[in-house]
Amino acid sequence: MGEIDNVSSRPDRPADDSDHVNAAFHALLEGATAPRPPAPPDCPFCDLPQDRYATSYRGHWILLEPRILVPAHTVPPRRRWVISSSGTALNLWDAEPLPGTVCRIPHRIACPRLEAEDHWPWVTALRGHNSRRSQRLFDLPDEGLPDAG
Repeated sequence: MGEIDNVSSRPDRPADDSDHVNAAFHALLEGATAPRPPAPPDCPFCDLPQDRYATSYRGHWILLEPRILVPAHTVPPRRRWVISSSGTALNLWDAEPLPGTVCRIPHRIACPRLEAEDHWPWVTALRGHNSRRSQRLFDLPDEGLPDAG
């Protein structure tokens, strides 16, 4: 058969500049809006340190809740993130996870300064915990501190 001149890396989309626009749109849709290195991996809303991972969307990073691995079947679709062997964070979207799969959750659903996405009671508890942690960063005791003047 003849040669194929127009080969796209994705069979369902044309290979043109719209791929970059689509990737940026999907990155925003998935919450891959973390500050890029070398900026610290802190949430821009609550200032809590997070785990930052590169995503499959070139130039886009995601903040994931640190030290929290959750059975993937307990997390609603589109909130399940897995870390590939290369260290890239991948959103499972609507794919049904295999039994025993664990995933990470994006910080934005547990951020105490963003509008709540109450998917599960334990995320509400985690948001409360993060709120207390965040307050400790800003609420210093008034009494017992020496006067600056």
